[in-house]
Amino acid sequence: MTKNMMLKALSEYMAAKNVDYVSLSDYKADEKAPVRDYLLRRKFGSWNRVVAAALHRFPVEVEVAPAPKPKAAKKVEAEVKEE
Repeated sequence: MTKNMMLKALSEYMAAKNVDYVSLSDYKADEKAPVRDYLLRRKFGSWNRVVAAALHRFPVEVEVAPAPKPKAAKKVEAEVKEE
């Protein structure tokens, strides 16, 4: 498997999870990871370089959840106290 194929598989994995970054511990814990983490780190040197290269070569578009609508503020009638 070439470096490019590994990065494409990692990018597709992150897109399927709908995340733009996956930590090394989360990636190691997932049994359905497409490429073993030690193979990626051997080719690129560190996990941060792996993720940076994957995002550079195959950008992941993450769907952004819509912002919640702001709640209407309660109208408080100001009572004027005359002294």
